[in-house]
Amino acid sequence: MKKAGDILSALFDERFMKKAQGCSKLFDSWTDITAKNGIAAAADHSRIKDLDKGILLVEMDHPGWKQILQTKQSKLLNDFRCRFPELEISGIALILGQGKTQDKNQNDEKTQTAKEIEAPVLKEEPEVTGFAVKGIDAINDEELKETLKKLGQTISDREKR
Repeated sequence: MKKAGDILSALFDERFMKKAQGCSKLFDSWTDITAKNGIAAAADHSRIKDLDKGILLVEMDHPGWKQILQTKQSKLLNDFRCRFPELEISGIALILGQGKTQDKNQNDEKTQTAKEIEAPVLKEEPEVTGFAVKGIDAINDEELKETLKKLGQTISDREKR
């Protein structure tokens, strides 16, 4: 009877095994490559999710990180191509994830999801008429409320002219 290792060796040739090892190194290289491109903090908010048909799929936890990664997308692609030529990476696709991108064992406080970023809370729907907003007192953020009052006054003054 043959051992499992012998059967697996017969199924997977050396070229396949090298490609699998390259993929493993690819996933581990994300932190290094983002740091090399001056966006080390992006590694805490994004991860390589998949490599499919030469397209590297990178997932991030917030649209802001997607924009940052887009600015470096061609440099990242070039670095991946140079480091992993055997994987024949032809492009990078950036997608927004559903939740946190870090491992569960890592510190979750580092990751800020879109759900944690909140707009000023209104107590009721304000009535909007032209430039005047009724219900400005419903805004909880005092600094924002004062800024809006000053803006409203400035607009009102200009309309009287």
